[in-house]
Amino acid sequence: MNEKTTPAKASWYKINPPVFFTSAILALVFVALGAFVPEWSDAFFGDVQGWVVESAGWFYVLAVAGFLVFVVGLAFSNFGKLKLGPDHSTPDYSYLSWFAMLFSAGMGIGLMFFGVAEPIMHYATPPVGDPETVAAARQAMRVTFFHWGVHAWAIYAVVALSLAYFAFRHGLPLTIRSSLYPLIGERIYGPIGHAVDVFAVLGTLFGVATSLGFGVIQVNAGLNYMFDVPVGVGTQMILIAVITGIATVSVGLGLDAGIRRISELNMILAVALLAFVLIAGPTVYLLQTLVQNTGMYVSNLFSMTFNLYAYEPTGWIGGWTLFYWGWWIAWSPFVGMFIARVSRGRTIREFVTGVLLVPLGFTFMWMTFFGNTALHMVMIDGAVGLMEAVAEDSSVALFQFFELLPLSSITSLVATVLVITFFVTSSDSGSLVVDMLTSGGEEEGPLWQRIFWALVEGAIAAVLLYAGGLDALQAATIASALPFTVVMLLMCWGMIRAMRLEVTKQLSMREARLAPLGATGPVDWKTRLRAMAHHPRRQEVLQFLQQEVRPALEDVAAELKKQGLEARVQDGEDGRVWIEVGHGEEMDFFYSVRPRPYDPPSFAMSDLRRKRTEEIRYFRAEVHLSEGGQDYDIMGWHKDELIHDVLDQYQRHMHFLHIVR
Repeated sequence: MNEKTTPAKASWYKINPPVFFTSAILALVFVALGAFVPEWSDAFFGDVQGWVVESAGWFYVLAVAGFLVFVVGLAFSNFGKLKLGPDHSTPDYSYLSWFAMLFSAGMGIGLMFFGVAEPIMHYATPPVGDPETVAAARQAMRVTFFHWGVHAWAIYAVVALSLAYFAFRHGLPLTIRSSLYPLIGERIYGPIGHAVDVFAVLGTLFGVATSLGFGVIQVNAGLNYMFDVPVGVGTQMILIAVITGIATVSVGLGLDAGIRRISELNMILAVALLAFVLIAGPTVYLLQTLVQNTGMYVSNLFSMTFNLYAYEPTGWIGGWTLFYWGWWIAWSPFVGMFIARVSRGRTIREFVTGVLLVPLGFTFMWMTFFGNTALHMVMIDGAVGLMEAVAEDSSVALFQFFELLPLSSITSLVATVLVITFFVTSSDSGSLVVDMLTSGGEEEGPLWQRIFWALVEGAIAAVLLYAGGLDALQAATIASALPFTVVMLLMCWGMIRAMRLEVTKQLSMREARLAPLGATGPVDWKTRLRAMAHHPRRQEVLQFLQQEVRPALEDVAAELKKQGLEARVQDGEDGRVWIEVGHGEEMDFFYSVRPRPYDPPSFAMSDLRRKRTEEIRYFRAEVHLSEGGQDYDIMGWHKDELIHDVLDQYQRHMHFLHIVR
């Protein structure tokens, strides 16, 4: 595939009009529905989400399992050696910065919101079994690990890998449409490509806005706990304005100066908070449960992956597992685009290993240290109030949790700052991604465009909170994941086709056998070029086999007979010629040259379209050994060159016999 050349744009104007304006208009329509008719939009999107959960749950489960198998298979296959960029490229960021940006963009606010709440909620209302038991606690952590485990990162990896591969290695725009190039070719630059990118923009805008809504609610809860700041929509509007302003400054500074620095601050604060919980909580118990939780997760991975609770129907799976799968898929254009942007220069194997395992380790520690400490408080210390608080308002779970530990005021303040910084990095990342999508793949759009999308995300979150339409648009985001799942399956197909072609090319370039020109002295380059461009017919190849190949094989056979070996040369009905050298009880040596037909290349077809296939086929004189064809052509070689090739293959055969004796 070739790089698409697009007209140069002025530095202040780098947009793809069909995507930019269509996305802006549709975003306003959705916001208007949420603001002015929240009841209708809530009912409509809720019904759509309900249909997806009831009728397409099996499809989600199969697709997500397939994504995990796909990315792991790529890492362990020959494709794993391919780089996300030219072969000479090196990573843009260090491992620490790369990991920090992966983690902050992927799940930051979610871990803060659900780290305490989800295990407690599963403990109180488990999918199966009795609530508030040891078995329920064990199941709660197993399910939490499952929801936040490798499946989520596999979903992100599919989109990120496809985008990075086609953009950085094949020169296509860094947009969702590029992943479909192997399937629809240049049509990615037309209406189909525009539609795919618009869909990705909307998913990113509303996915980020919904997440920011969760974040600002939690920030409000933290400020209320520490400073008695009132909880309400008015306060949340002010918080959105302030935090969006910070995000706007950060996104204006760019990826390196802004997002990377805040992402690294995120990691410092998160590690500090994690270490505090480990030390202040039941340390030995937490280390024990971390090992056991991880073991339970690994041992139950396959059974949980395909568990739809078909034999014990429950609405739990729709509210949790399928919700998470749809949520990760809806977020995948945003997170995948950002991960791709920061992963240039890494190999596919390195990419998959990093994306699947590195953030996963931190996530498992976070869920164990926070979740199991909370369960310990409820089960052992009798802190029933924590469970009641979670049931009443999950946004205050984290602060109620810290109240039961030392230094609660300080840790709550750090947690609030961490939520804000996660809020900022999510907004930053979303703005950067939307800017790239709406500008046709420009990695560094004008400042006003990045600021515009940062403000739009904050405005959407504010309008949704004000109108009470957050749940409706969250449901719309989940429902929109279904068609994008189909797009992701096409991405996998396109990647396989492109990578197979590339690996085949690499192997053919590395293993191609050229005529040993040194055997006959230098060859005129024009003669060599004419031979390369010539496409011989069958009769020409048959004549070559009899006049050049057979005499060469007979000379080799005669010399082998002088050495006391049994050697004979024979002809086949299709014109093939071969030599066979006997080695008694050991494996015999076999070297054959056969005329093999091929259809002419496309550039030679223009004046031959009306001719029959048999008439326009060309032939190659291909070498075959006992194990099969070797995929190289010796047509036009001289006698001495042919003899040296036979001897090369025979020497390899003798080495093989030596090894196995």
